[in-house]
Amino acid sequence: LISAFFRLFNEGLEGEIKIDDRDISTMGLNELSCKILIIIQEPVLFSESLRYNLDPFNQYDDLKLWEVLRQVELSDVTLDHDIFSGGHNFSVGQKQFICLARAILRNNRLLILDETTANIDSHKDALIQDTIRSSFKECTVITIAHHLNTIIDSNRIIVMENDSILEFDCPYELLHDKPNGGKDGQSDGAKSFRTGEEGLKEE
Repeated sequence: LISAFFRLFNEGLEGEIKIDDRDISTMGLNELSCKILIIIQEPVLFSESLRYNLDPFNQYDDLKLWEVLRQVELSDVTLDHDIFSGGHNFSVGQKQFICLARAILRNNRLLILDETTANIDSHKDALIQDTIRSSFKECTVITIAHHLNTIIDSNRIIVMENDSILEFDCPYELLHDKPNGGKDGQSDGAKSFRTGEEGLKEE
């Protein structure tokens, strides 16, 4: 799924993916990367300052940077704080929040979360979910997850297995049909639930 969005390969792919009514196959890779932002389970940060990791092209003033840091509860870290190689002086949750703050700044049309909350505690998980609901109302958010609780508020859920779609419906209908959150009585941990909001048009 992620490979298709980033056009990492085309062999065996059918159909089309559109962002704001434009087929992504007609976009240059630079334009495509400006419209999509992905936050992965183990985010990689630059060995630079926090400021550089948030805003590498110096597009925003300090007030804006502090604003997004407050939104993700990182306002106790200074903008000139050095980030070690691989971000080892930050926890996994803090690195996720830095990436989330960067996503808020960039205001991409499409945000992909790939198992983002798998290795963080419930408080940080709740903060990420609240931030997504409040800061990405006008964006399409696709969450890749194994646990249903992280995507229960989503508009639509796609259940996939071996690269094939098994089910596609709203969370209520899927839970109504299969209370355990899995196909044929399997637990939700046995499946990958992929969900995306209905595509929103850019005004």
